[in-house]
Amino acid sequence: MERFKKIFNKEFSKIGEAAVVLAFFTLLSQFLGIFRDRFLAGNIGAGEKLDMYYAAFRVPDLLLTLGASLVSVSILMPFFVKQINISKERSKKFIYDIFTVFFSFMVIASIILFILMPLLVSKIFPGFSENSIINTIQLSRVMLLSPILLGISNLFATITQTFKRFFVYALTPVFYNIGIILGILLLYPLFGVIGLAYGVVFGALLHLLIQLPVILKKGFLPKLSFNIKWSDIKEVVKHSLPRTITLSLSKIVFLIFVSIASTLLVGTISVFNLSYNLQSVPLAIIGVSYSVAAFPILVDYFNSNNHEKFMSHVIGPIKQIVFWSLPVISLFIVLRAQIVRVILGTGNFSWSDTRLTAASLALFIVSVIAQSIVFLLIRAYYASGNTWKPFWITLFSSICTVIFAFILVNVFDNNLYVKDFFESLLRIKGVRGSSVMMLSFAYSIGMFLNLFIFWKSFKKDFFYKNGVYEIKKSLFHSIYASLIMGVIAYSMLNITDMLFNKNRTIGVLGHGLLSGLVAIIFGVVFLLIIDNKEISVFIKLIKNRLWNKKVVSNIQGDL
Repeated sequence: MERFKKIFNKEFSKIGEAAVVLAFFTLLSQFLGIFRDRFLAGNIGAGEKLDMYYAAFRVPDLLLTLGASLVSVSILMPFFVKQINISKERSKKFIYDIFTVFFSFMVIASIILFILMPLLVSKIFPGFSENSIINTIQLSRVMLLSPILLGISNLFATITQTFKRFFVYALTPVFYNIGIILGILLLYPLFGVIGLAYGVVFGALLHLLIQLPVILKKGFLPKLSFNIKWSDIKEVVKHSLPRTITLSLSKIVFLIFVSIASTLLVGTISVFNLSYNLQSVPLAIIGVSYSVAAFPILVDYFNSNNHEKFMSHVIGPIKQIVFWSLPVISLFIVLRAQIVRVILGTGNFSWSDTRLTAASLALFIVSVIAQSIVFLLIRAYYASGNTWKPFWITLFSSICTVIFAFILVNVFDNNLYVKDFFESLLRIKGVRGSSVMMLSFAYSIGMFLNLFIFWKSFKKDFFYKNGVYEIKKSLFHSIYASLIMGVIAYSMLNITDMLFNKNRTIGVLGHGLLSGLVAIIFGVVFLLIIDNKEISVFIKLIKNRLWNKKVVSNIQGDL
């Protein structure tokens, strides 16, 4: 218990150290997320009920984006740090004012959306039946509580991350998923589909409560303020507005994609969301972990006008992201069927659902590297106080992504050659509902377009000139290793095909796991032979305990 308390209250001041902590708990959270999706797929299946559940998320999620951006870590932290440097009382007053404005806005907005929900659901999901619309309205209304709770938790996260309590912050998504899983296992059998919404709200409450001890210890528990300093609020809103719109654009794009999916075959929304969730596992572990860990350090270096350190802590994580993303993409594409069958292939989740989800996953996963780097570059812009540039780039990319979706779905449905090509390529010939692939494909194309524009802009705005060779070197090493791993994994699947009973989950797991492990071993050996720097840093980190200051410091210098 003493050891746990020590880690719970530990400050993680090094980016490499913090990234590992965040990655570990992100992995744990994603592991729970896998079980969450397995329970959903097995207990409900890719059909009308699961379509309603995922559709019901969309309006509350958009509200969370609109309101919670005011209490976002990336926006509030620079202001909060400045207030702390003046005095603790000023920083407490700042938190009270932000909480009051946020809470008031969210409550009023939730009431309005509660009233308008019937109109919104019927317009947003035109392909839904009358019964689906009624149930989606009920689910959405219950879920309106979650943005309020998660928003308050985001405000708490500003405090926990400012004091570098990454361990506590990293626990929040873990508890969120625990709440949702309890909703699936306990509340769904009792209350039906509405029980799933209760689970989401319970998970949001746990997300908030886990940070409460640190908030109380630091003396920053928010309370309503009746003497708001509007000049501070105005300054925060000025900076948060473009970020709010930027995040809202990505949510709106996803909402439009789900809206398109509602007009296709029943179950398309479920397949689209489940495949998106699967690609989100490596995205969260790689992209989100590095960008979250880097942000406080980037804020510090930019505020101290240390351009060299600022750039090194952007380029270092990019190299790590490139290095890890490509092998993961390679293995996911080759082992996609095994991954989906093991995670989702149970109960009411049919073989056709499995094949469609695997195909959609393959087209989603290729964009993980683009999404991960964009996350980091956006954080770099926010750390510098420039919040408008990410908005304009994201606006253009979002419009293009939506256009891609409409065009690709239309071409796929009306051109037999295109349809035959993609169905043959991803081995889903004759499976109904294959149009969902085009949504995943359009999303990935949009993400790479987004990365291209962001990178060009970043190089210009931050005067990036040096280190290009180092990134290219990491890229080429990763490409070579990825190709080797992909070929080995594919070969092992064929060689060991007769050794496993693929009618059972354990057989599918063993088949994919053995093939993946052999591929990884070959990839690691290759990287060691060519003296790859990133793999050496990783092995050094694994060999030594995380809290060894000397080792962590050395690794930090290598990032």
